[in-house]
Parts: sequence; C-alpha cells; structure tokens
Amino acid sequence: MFSLELSEEQRMIQDTAKSFAAEQLRPRAHECDEKGALPEDLLASAWELGLVSAVVPEELGGGGMKRSAVTGAIMLEELAWGDLALALAMVAPALFAYPILTQGTDQQKKKYLPLLLESKPAPLTAAVIEPVINFDLSELTCQAKKKGAGYLLSGKKCLVPMGSTAQSFLVYAAVDGKPGYENVGGFIVERGQKGLKIGERERNMGLAALDTVGLELAEVEVGGDAVLAGGPSCDFGKLMSYSRVALGALAIGVARAAQEYALEYAKVRVAFGEPIAHRQAISFMIADDYMEIESGRLLTWEAAFLLDAGKDAFKEAYLAKLYTDQVVIKVTDDAVQTLGGHGYIREHPVELWLRNGRGFTTFDGLATV
Repeated sequence: MFSLELSEEQRMIQDTAKSFAAEQLRPRAHECDEKGALPEDLLASAWELGLVSAVVPEELGGGGMKRSAVTGAIMLEELAWGDLALALAMVAPALFAYPILTQGTDQQKKKYLPLLLESKPAPLTAAVIEPVINFDLSELTCQAKKKGAGYLLSGKKCLVPMGSTAQSFLVYAAVDGKPGYENVGGFIVERGQKGLKIGERERNMGLAALDTVGLELAEVEVGGDAVLAGGPSCDFGKLMSYSRVALGALAIGVARAAQEYALEYAKVRVAFGEPIAHRQAISFMIADDYMEIESGRLLTWEAAFLLDAGKDAFKEAYLAKLYTDQVVIKVTDDAVQTLGGHGYIREHPVELWLRNGRGFTTFDGLATV
C-alpha cells in the first residue's frame, strides 16, 4: 500500500540532506553560480555524506543499503532546495553506477562499484541527451553497430554532467540504429579511447556552476565486457523511469525554494502601507504555487513507490516528469514576479532558480535515484 509516512531511516536521510542543504549549499549557491564552478571542498563534503555510495553491496565493501526510489526522491528534493547544480553533480556518478548495480555483470560491479566508496567523488557519469531538434529518448541518433563480440559507437551527446573530469562514461545508443526503448543499449566508454572526443565545457542558460560537456563518438570500439547487462539491449525504459522520478524530485526542490522565498518576501515587502502578501493577486498566486508543489511531489512519490514495489512505473514516472516540469517553470517565474524588480537582479536567488528551473524540460537522463 502506498504510504506517505516516512520510515525512521528515510527521516534520518531527509534530515541529513536538509541540514547540509541549508548550512552548506544555499549559502554558497550564488557564489558558485557567479564563478561558474563548484568548489572541490564543497563537492568533497557532499560526497562524504555517503548518500550515493550507501547502496554498494556488503560483499564489495559497502553498506548494502537497499536502493529505494522514494528515499532517493526525498533526498534529492532537499539537495535541490539548497542548490540544483550541486545536487546534479553529487548524483552524476550514480548515473553510471546504479545501472551497473542493477543490470551490470559481476565483472562490471567488481570493477566500478568500489569507486563509490573512495573519499572523493567517483569519476563516473553517463551520456544520454543528444544535440538534436525534438530529441526523443526512444529514437536515439547515437548508434551501436555490432563488430565481433563488441560494438562500434558513433554519434554525439551533450549535457554530460561532470564530463570534464570523468574517466568512465555509460553511453546509451540505439543498437543497429533501431528505434524504441527496447533497442537501446548501454556501453561503457573509457576516457582516452580511440574515436572519443570530449568537448569543451558547455555554456548554458542555467546550471552555470555545473560542469557539462558534449561527446563525439567516431566508431569507438567497445568489447563485449563493456556492454551493460551483457547486451545487446538494457532495460532502458525502467532506467529512464528512475531518472524521471529523480528529475521530478529535483524540480520540486527548486520550486519549493522559490515559493518559500517569495512567501517570506511578500510578508515583509510593504507597499501602499501594508505587506504585499495582503494583496489577493500575490497571496492567491503563492497559495496556488504551494498546491502545485504538493501535487507534483505526490505524483513523483507515487511513481517512486511503484518502482520500489517492482512494478512498471513508466506512465506514472512520465506523468510526474511532465507535471513537475511545468510546476518548476511556473513557480520560479511567479517568484520573480512577486519580487518585482528585485526578482530580476542577482542579489536575490529567484532569478537563479528561474534559469535553472527552465532547463528541466531538456534534462532527460540527467539524474537518477
């Protein structure tokens, strides 16, 4: 049965993420955005929380905590409330490691999962998004063609998080160019492989502090031992359901940050002799935003619950992602409107949340739980 009551473990993780977001992320978010970089000490502190590495099996030296989409959604919402760029940087290694955890071969698990246990962020990431018009996850243009026991990968990727420093990439491609989720395979590509070109750091409207790059693959050869799930295809639809739950939770975190900030501002901003929160145009808008946030969270948690129960959540995760995309854009824009001219200047964080929130419609595959 779908329950909204958090377990003791979930509350502990939520409290840990909330405290870190309030004490470490929010105070430095503006500085990171202005400088266009995430300080190494902040990344190291985030990694030391162990929120990503806790799922490494005991036989590989980890804690063996059961992976939970609901728990992950709770954690990501709190981190995104602090700063979206850091939250995405923090879970970038999970984009590589979690598919290995659930679908990887024993050899792949032994090679890569222990990297999550090191004191610094694991140099792992994944490449999903492509620089094409009307990008569709079910029609990837990056292709994998069979060659002997392995494959040749050709195509382009963009918005690869933490790609400048990653040593290993999990690249998704259409096997033999066939469309459909069922024909997508995951392929491990190592930095320095012949035919792999890692582009310069991208300059995006939002997420200025997050390192993202593009990849060009020109017949990059991977062996059979570098194919996720042993190949040729992986359960890509399910992997993207986990991603959509993560992105839904992140969007709610950003929206919640903006709504709360706008509410507090409206309480103290005096115009015509009274706080603007007393004006129906403002108060009703902020109240509507609160309802949208609550609705988006419920949709996200429903999809996460189904995933944890081992059920198909493709539709629910898709709906949650679509809905929260709209929520974060509306709520962050409303926050800018509430602050008026102050909303447009960088001294207030709402313009940052608006820029970051606007990107969620293009963020497919950029996070996971």
